[in-house]
Amino acid sequence: MSDKLNQIIQKQQKQIEEPHKKEDDVVQLVGFIIGQEEYAVPILSIQEIIKPIEYTRVPSVPDYILGVFNLRGSVIPLIDLRRKFKMDSVKPTEDTRYIVMKGHDNTAGFVIDRLTEAIRIKGNRIGPPPETIHAEKGLVYGIGMREENILTILKVEALLKRDF
Repeated sequence: MSDKLNQIIQKQQKQIEEPHKKEDDVVQLVGFIIGQEEYAVPILSIQEIIKPIEYTRVPSVPDYILGVFNLRGSVIPLIDLRRKFKMDSVKPTEDTRYIVMKGHDNTAGFVIDRLTEAIRIKGNRIGPPPETIHAEKGLVYGIGMREENILTILKVEALLKRDF
C-alpha cells in the first residue's frame, strides 16, 4: 500500500476513535431514533444500513442479542438497542433498520427504530457526557448540541464490545 493511502486510512481510524479532536473540525455522524431519543455514531464506523432481514436465534446469550444474520457470507450478531438500553421491545415497522457497524476487531448489526439524517456538527458543539455517566466505561461519547435539539453520541467500540 502506498504511503499516501496509509496516511488516509490512519486519519480515518483516528476520526472513528476520537470524533472531535479540534474545536473547529466538523464531525460527521449518522443520526437515528430509539424510543423517543436521538442518538448518533461517527459515519466512518458504519459499514452499511439495511432493511431488516431474517436472523437466527442463538441460545444462552443476553436477551438484547436477537441472534445472528448472514450478510454476504459473514455471520454477524444482531443486537436490539431498545433492549440493551432497557426499553420495552416493539414490533418492527417499515422504518426499522439494521445499522451494521465495524470496529477494530468486531462487527455487529444493531436494530434501530428509524434513521434520521446525516449530521455535520462542529467539534466545539460536542460536550462531554454528564458527570453521572462513567465516561470511561459507558456507551456515551458525548452530547451534541444542535439548534433544535441535543443528541447523544455513542461510542462505537463500547457498543461492539462483546460481553456475551
